[in-house]
Amino acid sequence: MGPNFHEILPLLVSHDVQFIVIGGGAAIVHGAARMTYDVDVVYARNAENLGRLVAALKPYKPYLRGVPLGLPFIWDQRTLQGGLNFTLTTTLGDLDLLADVPGGGMYEQIVPFTVELDAFGVRCLVVTLDMLIQMKRAAGRPKDMETIAELQNILENRRAPEPDF
Repeated sequence: MGPNFHEILPLLVSHDVQFIVIGGGAAIVHGAARMTYDVDVVYARNAENLGRLVAALKPYKPYLRGVPLGLPFIWDQRTLQGGLNFTLTTTLGDLDLLADVPGGGMYEQIVPFTVELDAFGVRCLVVTLDMLIQMKRAAGRPKDMETIAELQNILENRRAPEPDF
């Protein structure tokens, strides 16, 4: 199943979850022609936000992605508090909840490098193109190197002066 931005992001917004769209979703919002397989967000770690995250996702049966079914996993505030980054599968699709991102840091450190945009039917924070490139560089995966080239091209085109005709 591909990413379900059109249901996951409105769900988070409707529950007042503090989050920032990063990864492939942010690349798409900024104009990249990328394929992505999950929704990647950075989330705030305060108690209220953890509670909102738990409430928002609970009906959609969050479970750790890539682990055998049947392993004990309790989706609650204590679980969220005890970990940082969660790669989840839900009945809505795959979701990566990230508290600490290489090249960006935690939610509070990334907020200054966001823009509020209309994305996938809702208004939410999306990491800036510059910060997204920085995060992709820090991740350093081969697929990120391809994406960086495309994102840099988009950035250069935005900064280029309009031709005088």
